Amino acid sequence: MSRRRTCRLSTDESPVEYPTWVPQHLFPFKLHFIDIDGCAVHYVDEGTGPVLLLLHGNPTWSFLYRDIIKGLKHRFRCIAPDYPGFGLSSASPGYDFRPATHARILSEFSKRLKLEDISLMVQDWGGPIGLSLAIAEPNRFHRIIIGNTFAWPVQGDRHFEWFSEFVGGSVGRFAIRHFNAFVNILIPAGTPRRKLSTEIMNAYRGPFPNQDAREPTHIFPREIIQSSEFLNQVSNGLGRLSEHPALILWGDKDFAFREKERKRFESLFRKSKTHILRGAGHYIQEDAADEIVGQIKQWWDEK
Repeated sequence: MSRRRTCRLSTDESPVEYPTWVPQHLFPFKLHFIDIDGCAVHYVDEGTGPVLLLLHGNPTWSFLYRDIIKGLKHRFRCIAPDYPGFGLSSASPGYDFRPATHARILSEFSKRLKLEDISLMVQDWGGPIGLSLAIAEPNRFHRIIIGNTFAWPVQGDRHFEWFSEFVGGSVGRFAIRHFNAFVNILIPAGTPRRKLSTEIMNAYRGPFPNQDAREPTHIFPREIIQSSEFLNQVSNGLGRLSEHPALILWGDKDFAFREKERKRFESLFRKSKTHILRGAGHYIQEDAADEIVGQIKQWWDEK
């Protein structure tokens, strides 16, 4: 399946034009692109210092991390890619938008940018995708920052099975393709601390202007169940990261990931510190950016 490209590729001498739906005063970053297997992968690369790789979930993109990047770019090299089919990244014909495929693209991305001694921040589907990279090459990863996410198969847990069957099924597909439902319903529901402006919501709607462009946001909920083999591989490999320092930043008003998932991460990472983001929902980067920036700085200075 092909997808309408929102930006054209550029060289250093030929800057990229921002789409009209990207508010530059909120997202004042140079747009970088790299071609990986026919996908034009967009990424933010701001600041200097230790590498901080920031991975989004569904249906968001690097825009989600804009305030965290602004708060940390004076201490870190903040790198935030968009998965093919999300944000400003376009997918190659036939790209399947499954998490294992995104992980393969990101693995190549990190190698092409020659990233080393990486600190990783993950949330939502960024969890299993990003942790799979760290499991494959644990020596390249330094620290892990875990937002509301998961990293294991969920068969038998009706909380997840119901969501995957309903939103990832025919009813969810209709609502997503015809009404951009994942953006229009779940992003506001996932930010209980604040009401997002029309300008911000349009930045999340922008990558999905038509039915075909919205298909990647339907595939992710379907894959909660369908990608059990990939999730099992991630789960089986988490022991390779057990000694990595981990900061767990958890919104306690999330409709998706609960205390149960947080406690499992706490048991998996022996050197973990947890901070509860009180009142924050699923999209913690929108609900609690300043708090997250402060906690990362404090945790970094403690180590």
